[in-house]
Amino acid sequence: MHGRPKDPSLRRSLALFRAFLHEQDDPESCYSLLARDAVDQVEAYGEAVAGRTVVDVGGGSGYFTEEFRRRGADAYLFEPDVGELGEKPPDGAVIADGYLLPLGDGVADVTFSSNVLEHVADPETFLSELARVTRPGGLIYVSFTNWLSPWGGHEWAPWHYFGAERARARYRRRTGRPTKHALGENLFAHHIGPTLRQVRARDDVRIVSARSRYWPFLAETVVKAPGIREVATWNLLLVLRRCQR
Repeated sequence: MHGRPKDPSLRRSLALFRAFLHEQDDPESCYSLLARDAVDQVEAYGEAVAGRTVVDVGGGSGYFTEEFRRRGADAYLFEPDVGELGEKPPDGAVIADGYLLPLGDGVADVTFSSNVLEHVADPETFLSELARVTRPGGLIYVSFTNWLSPWGGHEWAPWHYFGAERARARYRRRTGRPTKHALGENLFAHHIGPTLRQVRARDDVRIVSARSRYWPFLAETVVKAPGIREVATWNLLLVLRRCQR
């Protein structure tokens, strides 16, 4: 088992930021880099994923699943929206709701969910399902963009600070296109403080780390500062360990 990893470098954070700027025009480069970075994080908190069973919940078109497989993991994608799978989803991808995964208890060594929780109306039930399919001692990786993050409104950020409907209307005026996300339909205003309290109250997982996913320094410290963390964290990463029972 590895010790607690050091904060990532500033160079790494800048590379991710530059990739995000080209998410729309070069998604392949953006999400391939993000996938490599995420699997590096998983391995930093556990062991090499080679030979491990990994369940990727809500992984879209499969960049994360493919990266886990490249490193030798037995990785499986479960995605609720067929439209997110793209033209060439990974072999064996399953259309499935994260609230009710078609899996037995404790089958996964690693359960992985990247930027899904903000699209889930009932995060407690979603987290319960991630915990259920993870073996005792297994790792659960969950990250999400909290509502008060500068990116909380997704394509209509940062104007969500002035109200969701106003931000969506501005986006439509400027682009001539409808927004992909609507608050209360497929995007939800989740906050760091309440999320941490919910997770700490659970008896089926323990928190290994709660940190900013992309921040290059003091990544855990910023999450401990009430109020400030809701903006400064940008994206919360929860690394959880399934409790032994």
